[in-house]
Amino acid sequence: MPNSIYDLTPTDLQNLLEDQTRAYAFLSTLMKNGSPQLTPIWFNVEDGMLTINSVKGRVKDRNLRRDPRLAIVIMDFSKPLEYIQVRGRVSDITEEGGEEHIHALGQKYQGKNWNIPEGQIRVKYRIQVEAIS
Repeated sequence: MPNSIYDLTPTDLQNLLEDQTRAYAFLSTLMKNGSPQLTPIWFNVEDGMLTINSVKGRVKDRNLRRDPRLAIVIMDFSKPLEYIQVRGRVSDITEEGGEEHIHALGQKYQGKNWNIPEGQIRVKYRIQVEAIS
């Protein structure tokens, strides 16, 4: 069983993982040529796993399907010098529950469901955390 992200995060920074903090994350993936690609993203923790969402076919989706390695910085804008850096890899990519997940993230960050454009396929990614600093 994979470690919970809470098991690896210092106690004094675990608040960054809670929905009420509404901390933002910055996701780094690898392009085909090996160069980094960085994107601000919403996230939450489900069953101890860091979970993010995107649209099928976007750059980060293509990158994570080709190479699951990633790095994420999670930061609370009200305390920008308090952050955690996560290194890991995507352990699961699924369209199942993708729409429900983006609505949950919309509620967390904006207090309302996300408006999904017609034809857009939402994808949910669960991340196996390997290290936190």
